[in-house]
Amino acid sequence: QVDLVESGGGSVQPGGSLRLSCAASENIFNFNAMAWSRQAPGKQRELVASINVGGRLTYDDSVKGRFTISRDAAKNTVYLQMDSLKPEDTAIYYCSAQILSHSYWGQGTQVTVSP
Repeated sequence: QVDLVESGGGSVQPGGSLRLSCAASENIFNFNAMAWSRQAPGKQRELVASINVGGRLTYDDSVKGRFTISRDAAKNTVYLQMDSLKPEDTAIYYCSAQILSHSYWGQGTQVTVSP
């Protein structure tokens, strides 16, 4: 069983920044990839950013240039730095870790962007 614990969510004004953290219960290099996804009310969950074991990064077009995914292997933690936040970024953000065909998910953290 893999445990993923997200933190760092909150409320911020448009243009502000937040950094989300996802602490894993084991060595993050055990995973093929880790990712951040989000789900807004009434919408499907969507992939925001990912990082694979080799360090390859991917971003959804809606966050390119504003969000940065990174990792700290010593802390078994993956981060999502979110800058220039917009109201449409409001959602519950979930961390996930993939091992072969199986994905593990955290409990989510709320991000609210409003004036």
